[in-house]
Amino acid sequence: MEARQYAGRAVVVVELPLVVGVDGSCSSLRAVDWAMDTAVVHGVSLRLVHAFLWQRYEAVEPAGAPGRHSARAVAENILEAAARHARRRAQEVEISTLALPEDPVRALLNEGRNASMVVLGSRGRSRLAGLLLGSVSLAVAARADCPVVVLHDEGDEGNDASGTRPRVVLGVGRPDTGPQAVRFAFREAEARRWALYAVRAWRRPAQDNADRSPPAGETVRHHREKAAEVLEDALAESQRDHPRVEVRPQVTEGLAGQVLLDASRGAGLLVVGARRAHGYAGLQLGRVAHTALHHAGCPVAVVPQRG
Repeated sequence: MEARQYAGRAVVVVELPLVVGVDGSCSSLRAVDWAMDTAVVHGVSLRLVHAFLWQRYEAVEPAGAPGRHSARAVAENILEAAARHARRRAQEVEISTLALPEDPVRALLNEGRNASMVVLGSRGRSRLAGLLLGSVSLAVAARADCPVVVLHDEGDEGNDASGTRPRVVLGVGRPDTGPQAVRFAFREAEARRWALYAVRAWRRPAQDNADRSPPAGETVRHHREKAAEVLEDALAESQRDHPRVEVRPQVTEGLAGQVLLDASRGAGLLVVGARRAHGYAGLQLGRVAHTALHHAGCPVAVVPQRG
């Protein structure tokens, strides 16, 4: 708990736990490592969640030989192993475990309603090894009420080839997908003492509709300057709230998804926003977030924006 000032009054703020979905796979243990480091940085507790139906959801047989282990015993063994793994990484974080006899997507979505973020590996215990992203990770990232961080099995997060320090890369898109993502990215950059690369992609239209088209160079300058203005406006409030964060704005011509993938090579975290429509229960991911989840080489945070 932390005391903060709001309207001149001291208010106690209860920090929500960080939730990790675990299933005993190497992918989920990698998520535990990342989540543990993040819990240390933010000073929050860690909750390890395992749903009984995880293996069935991923189209494999339940762990353990029939007749030798109950589903609950298997779940408790998985959680105990994950907790031991986490404690070897850091001792100061409070860890709790939760076994739920239900569909993993539903379980993680419910837990995410009272979490600071949900962290998942990209693929669970699936036989479909060719999948870039598991069904559980995709469904949770596309429907959760809180930020969801997905880690691929083999990421290159950290220092890039040039030796620069880790950084957060933020994709700044449409205003209705971005404010929460911007705030999240600034908080992560400040807590980790990383630089923040804020990226806005832009493209020239096929042709100008004006009666007299400006020269090609002027057209390029116009669209670049407009993209820079959008980027500056999107960052302004969070820059005032987090003055210690080193911000490096970047406007680049090209497809947004590819521009972000290029910018995130060697990054520690890629942050994208996803608009959530009220009353819609299906997957809600934009094209850019979908591309990032499937192809980024670093952890990807999908931050929901209610609209």
